[in-house]
Amino acid sequence: MIEGTILLVGCGKMGGALLKGWFAQGLSPVDVMIVEPAGRAGVESAEEHPALSVLSDASELPSDFTPDAVVFAVKPQAAPDVMPAYARFAEGGTVYLSIIAGLPSSRLQGFLGPDAAIVRAMPNTPAAIGHGMSVLYAGETVGPSQKRVCKVLMAAAGQTAWISDEADMDAVTAVSGSGPAYVFLLAEALTEAGIAEGLEPALAAQLATATVSGAGALLDAESASADVLRKNVTSPGGTTEAALKVLMADDGLNRLP
Repeated sequence: MIEGTILLVGCGKMGGALLKGWFAQGLSPVDVMIVEPAGRAGVESAEEHPALSVLSDASELPSDFTPDAVVFAVKPQAAPDVMPAYARFAEGGTVYLSIIAGLPSSRLQGFLGPDAAIVRAMPNTPAAIGHGMSVLYAGETVGPSQKRVCKVLMAAAGQTAWISDEADMDAVTAVSGSGPAYVFLLAEALTEAGIAEGLEPALAAQLATATVSGAGALLDAESASADVLRKNVTSPGGTTEAALKVLMADDGLNRLP
């Protein structure tokens, strides 16, 4: 259950996905305020929630407003111009949750001040349907209750995990943040292979989509690891084994046992 007041800065695809998840978790529209340059027209949930406050600029925020959390969901190139306007909330005990890719805590503190409580999070695009994976890192100034707030906010979009070394965020980005693109490429390749073998494009796409999504669901549901599930599908001397030998060749995926 999400509690407290939330200020969401930027309501694009990822910000909008988080907002949708928060509402699904019971957050009241009166407990969230949004700053979105496009105004209400840029917030997909605005029409559904008339009580939702949407501002176009930080200068429109009430002078007596101090949120429990400020969530930054803006593009990295916009951060230097956007973030300093929210530095005043640090004195009120607000925690800053940044889902801006590529900006380390040191740069974020440069925008918000050395005493700002900052948590970085790296979600991925399945967050849009509540099946995301978000990895979080908390700076030294972040307290236990502030960490809990950030965990709950990101859990509304899917699974969460913490890292203790911010340097690991680069690997997280490569595996989880960019990972959906690799899976989508696999689905594309399967579709194209089916078409090349004579299948109708619609059927090839259906087979590829169902196979990728079904395999992912099975991996999530089973306690067995990915390598065990792979071996379960691979009959000795069969077509799957032959295909995997090609994929695992020196010029393909890494060789696996």
